[in-house]
Amino acid sequence: MSIILLTASVAIITVLILLQKQFEEQFSSNADDIDLVLGAQGSPLQLILSSVYQVDAPPGNIDYTEAKTWMQHPFVKTAIPLAFGDNYLGFKIVGTTPEYLNKFGATMENGRVFATNFEVVVGSEIASKLNVKVGDSFFGSHGDAKEGEKHEEAAYKVVGIVSKTGKVIDNLILSNVQSVWAMHDSHDHNPAHGEEGHVHDEDEEHHAETVISEEGKEITAVLLKFRNKMGIVLWPRLIAQNTKMQAASPAIEINRLFTLFGIGLEALAYLAYGIMLISGISIFIALFNTLKERKYEFALLRVNGASRFQLLQLVVIESMVLCVIGFFFGTIFGRIALLFISKSSDEEFKIAFNPLEFVWEKEGVLFLITIFVGVLAAVIPAVKAYRLNISKVLANA
Repeated sequence: MSIILLTASVAIITVLILLQKQFEEQFSSNADDIDLVLGAQGSPLQLILSSVYQVDAPPGNIDYTEAKTWMQHPFVKTAIPLAFGDNYLGFKIVGTTPEYLNKFGATMENGRVFATNFEVVVGSEIASKLNVKVGDSFFGSHGDAKEGEKHEEAAYKVVGIVSKTGKVIDNLILSNVQSVWAMHDSHDHNPAHGEEGHVHDEDEEHHAETVISEEGKEITAVLLKFRNKMGIVLWPRLIAQNTKMQAASPAIEINRLFTLFGIGLEALAYLAYGIMLISGISIFIALFNTLKERKYEFALLRVNGASRFQLLQLVVIESMVLCVIGFFFGTIFGRIALLFISKSSDEEFKIAFNPLEFVWEKEGVLFLITIFVGVLAAVIPAVKAYRLNISKVLANA
């Protein structure tokens, strides 16, 4: 029972340590080189989650012509447009520019970067899971759901596979923004197969080469990086006062998310340490009860030359062995639990965690705390063993 309780507490704390570290690392690394996100008015956290981390629906679209005015502002160093709308088997198709690849430090594992309409590059996770190769073609589905209506007017062609980065780009399909516009224009205006006026394949290939007018077109968001810090301070108010858009800061919103996330983790950590305390009490009771049963054995050990200190040592070592076994199984079960959490989060949010990572600093502290619990639980039984009255015990025997 002591080992089971200790295993449960160590497993919970191990999961929390790994979750917090990897969660914060992933969120921080994906937001590198993004000072502000320009998007539709609404929840700023929703805008950041959808545009930077691809884990939520965007609050809406913005006019590309209006956004472009701000993208070309002298304060702006880089501006990366993002246009959402379609998916392939649940994986987002994102219209953007090659700078988006550079932002993540991504290189091409196979093939090349998209150059014309309906050419796409595929993230490493998608290529691995769906066995996608350069030269393959597929039809996108409307919206975020994989069961959405298929766009069969034109097929996307895979021209490149992105190398693994460990960031959100691994789970994205990237094209140019014009592809998203062209797909939805053709979806709105091109009749279905068999109907009068349907544009056939040869026209679709020609359509892929045509330049799409930017007038009246919309995008989802723009990732902005400024030349100096003044833009980060001034733009949120300027955008809100002069446009129907908003400029949200990833740093501010993610700190808010970490605060909310941290409250839950802290509560679970207190629960786990509470279970560890109960396991320490359980070890103490077990040692105290067995001491009564083994006092004759200890008395015989003393008669045969064992010192008082050796008896004390024996009790403490027994307690520590229980704790080491509990810690060992706890770290294993904690990682198994994280594996299941990772599978679930990967399917739902395309966020995966590595159960094989070791956070030596924090897990080392956890090991020391576990050993301390064992020593503390053994203090009273060990002292009683140390003070054992040999003649009295053997006389009673």
